Amino acid sequence: MVLSCAVMTYGGVSLFVVAFAVFPIAAALFRKADLPKRLIPGTIALGAFTFTMTALPGTPAIQNAIPMPFFGTSPFAAPGLGILTGLVMLGLGQAWLTYRARQARTAGEGYGDQESEPTPHDHLRERAAGEGFDLAEVEPQPRTGLPSLPLALLPIVMVIALNLAFTAVIIPAMDTGYLSDPTYGATSIESVRGVWSVIAALVLSILLLIALNRQRLQDLTTSLDSGANASLLPIFNTASLVGFGSVIASLAAFDAISAWVTTAGGDNPLISLAIAVNLLAGMTGSASGGMSIALSTLGDTYLAMGQAAGISPDLLHRVTAVATGGLDALPHNGAVITLLSICGLTHRQAYLDIAAVAVIGPIISLILLIVVGSLVGSF
Repeated sequence: MVLSCAVMTYGGVSLFVVAFAVFPIAAALFRKADLPKRLIPGTIALGAFTFTMTALPGTPAIQNAIPMPFFGTSPFAAPGLGILTGLVMLGLGQAWLTYRARQARTAGEGYGDQESEPTPHDHLRERAAGEGFDLAEVEPQPRTGLPSLPLALLPIVMVIALNLAFTAVIIPAMDTGYLSDPTYGATSIESVRGVWSVIAALVLSILLLIALNRQRLQDLTTSLDSGANASLLPIFNTASLVGFGSVIASLAAFDAISAWVTTAGGDNPLISLAIAVNLLAGMTGSASGGMSIALSTLGDTYLAMGQAAGISPDLLHRVTAVATGGLDALPHNGAVITLLSICGLTHRQAYLDIAAVAVIGPIISLILLIVVGSLVGSF
């Protein structure tokens, strides 16, 4: 289940969608293996909320995209360090879940009460009813003629392959001198290359998915409408948080706060950057929110500090991204609350495992990233 979640999120599927999609499968597998249901949220969190969201190079997750215009980097910033950090997150999380499963088997604990078990669609119906919507027209229907595994994986693989091709080959070969003109924002290709690459890779992969599965899509217009509607929430959340950060930065007290944060790491701006992003992510309960506020208010400061200390923008990018994946998963985080709701569990029953794999593991991995990056630089 960890690998299933990882494949989907690394291929560009929203972690919220992943949680809804995999829970029925996870419930069936855990029930068959007679493993406690309370371990399912931690398992999904490890696959969807951690290494594919922040660490692995090329991930189209918003947490990997936000730093790009601030540092002039690409989605593949510090790929070696990203892979190393991701493997540590995966290893620590998997070790914890294996330990907890062994504990449960020793204690004779099985899957648990299976009566009246809610499904993701039950939660969707309840939420839709509360908001005045009717799900009758979009109820899941039995599917026949499903694609083969290679065909199903192809659009996901293409997201990463096209992302790399646009970043390293196609966009650098383009004539982009016009971007320096004020008409086009007086910017440079380094500031927008990463965002362009992600958008182009996702759009082309979606078109490929549609072309390969047109006969399997019962109503393409409804699917596209649903996707467009679902995109509004993260877009406006991020925009509002950037605006909120700008307001905060204009306050007199922010000068004192920024002075403390930027000196918290001593001579190493990576430590200061990690502390700032982690604290803001924890306060807002949002990885992208904490990062947006930190970079919109202090991004230029950290870039200058990094340049003065001889730290590459790629390393700043990767530390920023990984730092969002620690305290963001505190109990009040929206994704955590949604995941527990999908699974029909409470914080008391399942949050300990989420905290172990999505808070403690990523923070340990972040410390390792800073230590290795400070010693050998970006690679």
